[in-house]
Amino acid sequence: MASIITRKKLSSFRIVVLGFAAIILIGTALLMLPISSRSASPASFSDAIFTATSATCVTGLVVKDTATGWTMFGQIVIIAMIQMGGLGVVLASASFSLLSGRRISLRERSMLQETFAAPRVEGMARMAIFILEVTFFTELLGAFTLMPVMCNEYGLRGIWMAVFLSISAFCNAGFDILGTAETPYASLTAYADNPIVCITISLLIVLGGIGFITWNDIIANRGKVKRYTMQSKVILTTTAILIAVPALSFFVFEYGNLPGTERALASLFHSVTTRTAGFNVEDVATMSEPSKAFTIVLMLIGGSPGSTAGGIKTTTLAVLLANFVSVCFRREESNLFGRRIVDDTIKQASAVFMMYVGFTLLGGAAISFFEGLPYLSCLFECASAIGTVGLTCGITPGLGAFSRIILMSFMFLGRVGGLTIVYAATKDLHRNVGRLPHEDIAVG
Repeated sequence: MASIITRKKLSSFRIVVLGFAAIILIGTALLMLPISSRSASPASFSDAIFTATSATCVTGLVVKDTATGWTMFGQIVIIAMIQMGGLGVVLASASFSLLSGRRISLRERSMLQETFAAPRVEGMARMAIFILEVTFFTELLGAFTLMPVMCNEYGLRGIWMAVFLSISAFCNAGFDILGTAETPYASLTAYADNPIVCITISLLIVLGGIGFITWNDIIANRGKVKRYTMQSKVILTTTAILIAVPALSFFVFEYGNLPGTERALASLFHSVTTRTAGFNVEDVATMSEPSKAFTIVLMLIGGSPGSTAGGIKTTTLAVLLANFVSVCFRREESNLFGRRIVDDTIKQASAVFMMYVGFTLLGGAAISFFEGLPYLSCLFECASAIGTVGLTCGITPGLGAFSRIILMSFMFLGRVGGLTIVYAATKDLHRNVGRLPHEDIAVG
């Protein structure tokens, strides 16, 4: 990987795309080995590449139950892909350099800056070390917290299950190994009333989803909010709203049949996991259609930039809302927390929004047409894939090859980034051209 990064002919965008593709192909090959599958025959190419794509793109949509379909070796391959996919191929390459004692090149620092949305290239080597320390410390703490519950039920195997769940949750992947032959694809439904599991997994998802730059800002400024950057303030505020408001909505409208404590836990958990992770404590397929539609919106929003999460990102939503407010109140400029938002940022936010929404609508229509399934369920799966969430209405395992290709493409686009793929596929066009004549056009 490091040798690829040093090639000057490849743009940083193409390196990221090729890096993720390489991890997926290597993972596919490993999952097709007889040692990876619990069945009598090795996994098919279709099942292996779908699983590898979902793991590397930290999504969680599966066509085989992870616990009953894959051996310990297969599960190790999956969790390794989740870890590399969560951290990103650039940081994975940089971490190998750091472990070998080699200095990170200037180009690698620049790519790390782009990957994690850092304000400047200086200090990216220290930032890489910080990210690795935060990641492994948080995952280890999460695993130790889950171990008593898992070991009490599964014995020594509970140690592996706790580690797997902790990494999967922090990386916002949604993979689990709790399924059985009687209840495959179980996720966390057996722990809907367990506050230790629900709260620990929720915290891991949030910590992984707010972004490493935000964590660095919090630690560097010792919790003094006034010193935070505008981006960190936007991320923390938007994240808090996107947890509280949906949790209240699900509590009032969706889980009325559950007892009080379990109802509160389920509402909070679904609010957190919906935007990024894909774990579930209640069967998503039984939700009402309005709640499914609301869940689709949350999945498309996703987490924050520079994190392990996907989606259009919380900052994109904040920029679009700020621009909406500025238009409504006829302000010349959009602003957030006393800072002006430049036009290029608004253009990028609009492009990302249109790309994700457009692909989701078209993908849902295509799958519905070819599979003969309800459009809302197909739309749900597409939003889950492109938002790298992993929640499902239960239709993914039975989809045909064409529909699987659509979901794999969406998972890849959602993790790598729509604009990254566009920039990787096009040449830089920084030519000085004259400005075209101006003419107004009526909108709205």
